[in-house]
Amino acid sequence: MSKRITVAKLSDVQPGQCLSVEAGKLGIALCNVGGTVYALDNCCPHAGGPLGEGFLDGDCVECPWHGWRYNVKTGERPENPHIKVDCFPVHIEGDSIQVDIP
Repeated sequence: MSKRITVAKLSDVQPGQCLSVEAGKLGIALCNVGGTVYALDNCCPHAGGPLGEGFLDGDCVECPWHGWRYNVKTGERPENPHIKVDCFPVHIEGDSIQVDIP
């Protein structure tokens, strides 16, 4: 069963930006692609880099530490789809960004 948690304001993450937030004990990367917000596990599997401090390139967020990329919609690494990060459902309520976490 998942729990819905408010993690940020919509105004905190503008289109083309990412943001690191906490949802309970879980680090979340919020990524705003063209006005749609996506939520991923904030920890890059390569070396633990904070994806929420990364850079958006289309539908991919690039880890700021070593450049590993992940599709924000699927969590898959385009270069190797067997490597992926968890994605979480996002809900917008007014200016609040809410994420469903396990």
